[in-house]
Amino acid sequence: MSERLHVRADILIDGSGGPALRDAALLVEDGAIARVGPYFPPPEGVRSLATGTLLPGLVNAHVHLDMAGESDTWVIVNRKDAAGALAGAHQAAKTLRSGVTSVRDLGTKNFISVALRDAIARGEIPGPRVLTAGMVICMTGGHGWPIGRETDGPWDARKAVREFLKAGADCIKLMATGGVLTPGVQPGNAQLEEAELAAAIDEAHKAGVHCASHAIGAAGIKNALRAGIDSIEHGHLLDAEAIELFKQRGTRLVPTLTAVQCIIDHADDGGMPSFVVEKASRLVTDLYDNIRKAYRAGVTIVAGSDAGTPFNYHDNYAYELELMVRELGMPPLEAIHASTGRSADFLHLGDVGRLEAGQAADLLGVRGDASRDIRALREVTLVTRGGTLYAGG
Repeated sequence: MSERLHVRADILIDGSGGPALRDAALLVEDGAIARVGPYFPPPEGVRSLATGTLLPGLVNAHVHLDMAGESDTWVIVNRKDAAGALAGAHQAAKTLRSGVTSVRDLGTKNFISVALRDAIARGEIPGPRVLTAGMVICMTGGHGWPIGRETDGPWDARKAVREFLKAGADCIKLMATGGVLTPGVQPGNAQLEEAELAAAIDEAHKAGVHCASHAIGAAGIKNALRAGIDSIEHGHLLDAEAIELFKQRGTRLVPTLTAVQCIIDHADDGGMPSFVVEKASRLVTDLYDNIRKAYRAGVTIVAGSDAGTPFNYHDNYAYELELMVRELGMPPLEAIHASTGRSADFLHLGDVGRLEAGQAADLLGVRGDASRDIRALREVTLVTRGGTLYAGG
């Protein structure tokens, strides 16, 4: 339940990408930010809290709520939907307590994420705000087919989008290339054709819905970019031509660095199919160089972790931002902007992503100075969503 809160912060990062403010305060009333700026004392009768760094609740632009970081994701294929929904509710709660207050879910089995989104919105279970694609659209036998909707040809692609919108999808996820987790497909190979992608994107855009494309190989990335996609997920084998297309069209890149890095980190732990480790090992050789080139060339990066893939836990989003800083050379304040204001704007989340008067009181407090050391995001001291306190206090 929302309450009146006064939060004093040694450092305040407002999510706009601007400089941090030192010795600041913020007042929450009726679930929204009523006042924010240089320190002011708490009004009489208002609960007062303090933290090291205060920033907007994070936005993870690429998650799979019914996946929990299992070493072998094939368990998802064989699991009953009820079990998947229960797992998703547990992951949603963990996500929120870690300071992620909004997510874009890019595919669950049988539209489980639609039910989770609605249950969270009704206040029946705790969790972040959810936008969801419901499921994924892939070619017959393509990446994601065990839990996706297989399609062949432009008109069938349009029909798939219409089905997904009817089922309650907020966005559309299209599979332009192979991937790591599906056996028998290669990440570098193009899958859905440009004409199929263009038809699906046109159908979604007519309804005012944005489209994301899983795309790892350069040919599939460029197919999706030419087709009018709004965001490329992964993009690990992009080339110079793809970078120019990104810049010409203003398409966002969601690099999901942890999706591959977590597999590499745990390659010797056991439990993962050998083909998963082999494909990830081939990708990691080039992905950081390629994404770094895109970043330095001015491609707009929005943060998303692909949470739920092997060992890539929903409450470990901080790792994605750490990799953006360490491997891409992104300043901590920009990484935070990419996971707050910039991502909220891209996803049209409205009144979240920034610490401004009138915005929803989605707050994350952490120890230390996150403007200088991104690792501070691991030490959560408070989390609110819409003014309701879910962690700390």
